[in-house]
Amino acid sequence: MNLFGGTISKLENSLNYAAIKNNTISDNIANADTPGYKAKDVQFKNILDDTLTSSIQAKRTTEKHIPFNSNQNSSYRVVSQSNTMYNHNGNNVDIDKEMTELAKNQIYYNGLIDRINGKFGSLQTVIRGGN
Repeated sequence: MNLFGGTISKLENSLNYAAIKNNTISDNIANADTPGYKAKDVQFKNILDDTLTSSIQAKRTTEKHIPFNSNQNSSYRVVSQSNTMYNHNGNNVDIDKEMTELAKNQIYYNGLIDRINGKFGSLQTVIRGGN
């Protein structure tokens, strides 16, 4: 039985994503002058892909077929951006872009924290009997 309707777990997963994204951006900023460093990014799975994967029941007729649910364990992944080069030393970190992404991620994280605090506040009000 899911007591909270999945909201708390979805917020927890979103907070985990925001934390990993923050760490990735911080690594990019810290390595802005490192020769040959390639900027990394956290990619979140497409919601449509998740919906299609969970609603379609596919049958593999041979082991050579690629399984449909092969990547379902993780909802995000960290990838290197190797197709660009901004600096003469092979580094592709754009510090302005990274600072913008850091600010956007911080706003996203704060919004999630406000939402989870509101959820727990509502639960606390219910537990207290509406006071």
